[in-house]
Amino acid sequence: MTRYLALLITLTCIVLPVAIFGQSAFQSNFDHFSTGFPLEGVHRTTDCASCHVGGIFQGTPRQCASCHSRAGLVKATPVPMDHILSTTQCEDCHRETSWAPVTRVDHTQVIGSCDSCHNGVKAGGKSPNHIASSNQCGDCHISTAWSSARFDHFNVTGSCISCHNGSTAPGKNTGHINTTDVCEDCHTTTFWGLIVRVDHFDVIGTCSSCHNGTIAIGKNPTHITSNNVCEDCHTSNAWIPANFDHATITSNCSGCHNGSTATGRNARHINTTNVCEDCHNNTSWSPVIRVDHFQVLGTCSSCHNNTIAAGKNPTHIASGNNCEDCHTTNAWIPANFDHATITGNCSSCHNGSIATGKNAGHIQTNAECDNCHLKTAWIPAGFDHNNITAPCSSCHNGTTATGQDGGHFITAQDCIACHNTSAWLPDTFRHTTLSYEPLDHSGNLSCTACHLGNSAAVSWSSPTYLPDCAGCHGNDYDPGEDDHNGLSADRNCTGSGCHRISDREW
Repeated sequence: MTRYLALLITLTCIVLPVAIFGQSAFQSNFDHFSTGFPLEGVHRTTDCASCHVGGIFQGTPRQCASCHSRAGLVKATPVPMDHILSTTQCEDCHRETSWAPVTRVDHTQVIGSCDSCHNGVKAGGKSPNHIASSNQCGDCHISTAWSSARFDHFNVTGSCISCHNGSTAPGKNTGHINTTDVCEDCHTTTFWGLIVRVDHFDVIGTCSSCHNGTIAIGKNPTHITSNNVCEDCHTSNAWIPANFDHATITSNCSGCHNGSTATGRNARHINTTNVCEDCHNNTSWSPVIRVDHFQVLGTCSSCHNNTIAAGKNPTHIASGNNCEDCHTTNAWIPANFDHATITGNCSSCHNGSIATGKNAGHIQTNAECDNCHLKTAWIPAGFDHNNITAPCSSCHNGTTATGQDGGHFITAQDCIACHNTSAWLPDTFRHTTLSYEPLDHSGNLSCTACHLGNSAAVSWSSPTYLPDCAGCHGNDYDPGEDDHNGLSADRNCTGSGCHRISDREW
């Protein structure tokens, strides 16, 4: 109890001097910094009781808004009614020395929209020459500075030229090409300098007014000699492919394609006249649609040498290079050789060197070709046997020419023994080694009547009596005949004057 009374007396001794002598007496002796809230600016001269209402020190608020409000115990200057919408962090904009003027505005503490302040009354708003736009300042400006604004073109409803006219916003510079005012056809809203494309529909000037090698790419050094009307050949979609309209040309090709005005014949071109259009078309030099040989000045072989143009193939007959002797300019085939102009014999050309001669399988002959062949074709050939020096069988062996068929009579005789050179049939054989001719026998006996077994050798029934009739007819001899004198004496039946080989009966 004694200790409590002593504490109460001590507190009374502290508080009463404050109440009796006021703040000045106490404040001059009290270090407010020790409370953690140093008094700065106007707070230095403010009466203690203005903040410590009712003599209460502990729990006194430290935030500006706790005192500077209309509902608090401390009756400090409140936030005015027309204060901008913001948070209660007064110290972010105001200073303790004075509420006004505000040294800076911390836009992070502003709650309202930009135009709630920047309306030309509370704070600076859009200038008279500001472009037509909404009041969403934040779309272009940032809170650190008005300048260096970033413009959001998505909020613009008008055309580019409505702003970019040189007054409201930068427009076309003096070096801009001659065009319409539809900026967006070539430029983007992000950057003027990067042109995404040139819409040639908006270009008013001629092609060469831009494509002159300065403003835009012009004719390159290898361009054909031409005027500057680019659109005669090129389109606005692409330089290449280019298309030249030859329909407007009244002169011939070489009037331009002379190597100066336009590309002409190259060094490897064949020797011709200058009538280009007789071989080339006006859409492309190559391929050549045809070769008009009336325009060719050189000989056939000057081109047809298998380098410039097709020449003689490996199987061509041996010949000179005067192609026109046989061929025409219309086509290689059919070829026609005029033998009427030839004064020599066939073999003078057809010797295997100048022209095709006898092949390895040709029959042996010294005769001239025209004895058998015609000038129009080698085959069919008409054969003259009078010029053959070899025997028939040297050709008629079944290989070189037709030989004996399978059923032919077996003989070693040459063909000419029975046949002739006119035709194989009918065939005729004379027994020149015999004193008679068996074919004179009555009944026209066949060869096999005597030559049994189809052989040249004869099987004689009575060979002892050869070569007389009895050699065959010995068995036919009738010894009982009164006129017969014996077979040995009558061996020659026809010699006795009794029989004749032509008689039907003996």
